[in-house]
Amino acid sequence: EAARLQMRYAIQSRRSAVALCADSGMGKTLLADTLCEDLSEHESPVVRIAFPHLSGSELLGYIADELAGVSEWGHEPPRLTLRRLTAFLKQNVSRGKHAVIVVDEAHLLTQPDQLETLRLLLNLHRDPAHGESALTLVLIGQMTLLTAIERSRSLDDRLSAKCILPRFTADQTAQYVRQRIAAVGGRDSEIFTSETLDLLHQRSGGIARRINRLADLSMMVAYSEEARVVEPKHIDGVHQELVASAA
Repeated sequence: EAARLQMRYAIQSRRSAVALCADSGMGKTLLADTLCEDLSEHESPVVRIAFPHLSGSELLGYIADELAGVSEWGHEPPRLTLRRLTAFLKQNVSRGKHAVIVVDEAHLLTQPDQLETLRLLLNLHRDPAHGESALTLVLIGQMTLLTAIERSRSLDDRLSAKCILPRFTADQTAQYVRQRIAAVGGRDSEIFTSETLDLLHQRSGGIARRINRLADLSMMVAYSEEARVVEPKHIDGVHQELVASAA
């Protein structure tokens, strides 16, 4: 919730850029989906880049096509793409709107020209009267994204916030399981013992996706054995099977 509010504030305040970093499985994409649903018509259009395996010039062309529409020139040179994009952003700002570019899996932007292209976009039609930039760049990725951003001092300086989603503590893991069970009308004390929850946290490493998978499969195994509760042995058994299948 804190990360969502920080990102919303950055966009609504017309800030240039914000980053969200977390380990795989901590809910980054879910949070990005929620963020986009929260935005009003004043924060538009919104462009989502889910597969950032593009060169700098390809990124520029893709963003221009998504914002301003596909070019009638086909493979246009970058200078025409920039003109088309600048004209659109100027018109968008005049309408009282603010564009948003969300880049999922941004840690995959390992080439220098990729991040540099995104940074330079923040300079297009910069109007201090309406905010730092005509658009907000939202970078979402794994923790290695922070290192990549720090290598680009000029981009790092434009970030208004770096939101980190840490792994759950043991208490947070237990609270998370309780919330998920309560949401469907159950009581966790009737399903998981405290020892089981402690082991669930250890085996999952506090990562939400792993908690979901381990808890779900363990409940299925316990049910098949007609057990009254999920016991530590069920967690360990499922964990060993998952580790073996991954190997």
